[in-house]
Amino acid sequence: MRAIFFGTPELAVPSLDALASVAEVALVVCQPDRPAGRGLALRAPPVKERALALGLRVEQPTKLKDPALASALRALEADVALVVAYGRILPRAVLEAPRRGCVNVHASLLPRWRGAGPIQWAIVSGDAETGVCLMQMDEGLDTGPVIACERTAIDPDETAGALGARLSRLGAALVARELGPYVAGEREPVPQDPARATIAPLLEKEDGRVDWSAPARAVHDRVRGLSPWPGAFTTLSGARLMVHRTRPTDGAGAPGEVLRAEGDALVVACGEGAVALCELQLAGKRRLDARAFLSGHPVAVGARLGGS
Repeated sequence: MRAIFFGTPELAVPSLDALASVAEVALVVCQPDRPAGRGLALRAPPVKERALALGLRVEQPTKLKDPALASALRALEADVALVVAYGRILPRAVLEAPRRGCVNVHASLLPRWRGAGPIQWAIVSGDAETGVCLMQMDEGLDTGPVIACERTAIDPDETAGALGARLSRLGAALVARELGPYVAGEREPVPQDPARATIAPLLEKEDGRVDWSAPARAVHDRVRGLSPWPGAFTTLSGARLMVHRTRPTDGAGAPGEVLRAEGDALVVACGEGAVALCELQLAGKRRLDARAFLSGHPVAVGARLGGS
């Protein structure tokens, strides 16, 4: 089996390794190097670094609709292209370049959570289960038929970062097990039911704003679902306060009201129940556990979070 790989971030690296174990990888395509760090020096994406370590050829095109790209891909005579978190939409000419087209590893149980943020929105929405799907790509938004899926439970306290790392490993195992049989014609992709589809849009920083009128469980799910990015936040005396970790607890009061603020407990009322804020960070300051935060930033019982 001869293959092309499209991918960019760290989460795509396990699938690249899996592909390299079952196929001849003729080319790895990732996004261009980006400025990073305080000095804004150009940094290669993780997939590029891993591909070079494996001795694979790497390309980083800036114009995917350039006919020369599709022509170059067709010239590789690949059986399939595997796409994992590449980060850009592939035009039809690219999708059709390999003999068996392009196959995507998508981090949800399609058709639930089509789109750019399936891991985060599954947690924010309180889903108890998710998974990864190997799907045939078309020009729609994650609308192609599904080749195979792997399901997994979501731990009630699992963050998006932890779940993403776990799903990347599940996706790699799915690639190793199912991609070869698909290319050989031994797997019949199953069309999705569009009536069951939900959309997971690209996350924005404002999505992290905590709504204290929501139930405690929903607040907790938003905090963990948006960790590590874009991060949940509220305000304290007008200052932006990042909320990195919470746990639901007992308590009642006006939404956003501080019910306890001593020792290792900063407990805030929600629309139903309350949450303990376990790790916090004021803008420009260090991330602290609740005890250390309260030691340096006393908060009065009855104070309100989320106000102006």
